[in-house]
Amino acid sequence: MVIEIMAGILSLIGIFFFFVGVLGLFRFPDALTRIHAAAKCDTLGAFLIIFALILLQGWSSETIKLGMIIAFIWLTNPTGSHVIARAAYFLRLGSSKDIPVKDYTHYKTSDGEAKEGES
Repeated sequence: MVIEIMAGILSLIGIFFFFVGVLGLFRFPDALTRIHAAAKCDTLGAFLIIFALILLQGWSSETIKLGMIIAFIWLTNPTGSHVIARAAYFLRLGSSKDIPVKDYTHYKTSDGEAKEGES
């Protein structure tokens, strides 16, 4: 009985974080803050809901599978959102054009030749 109540509370908190993430997607002004809201809230919301499922399931092979899903989400969601945010940063997507973008054209390529922009 106590485990079901804890699982229900964790599920409701997870749904709340999903709701806040979606709200952040609609309310924040530029692409970088939208990606930040979605990545943080989705990762935490998914963790809480899957952890509630682990509590309901008890120790079994399904628990190990759910734990692996949590680990996969924790590895891929921040990595994927970082790649998307980096692309948005360099392409200057969104409404905030006052974000300074560094110029990386002065770095050398892997074969040692200078790229464009280097004197």
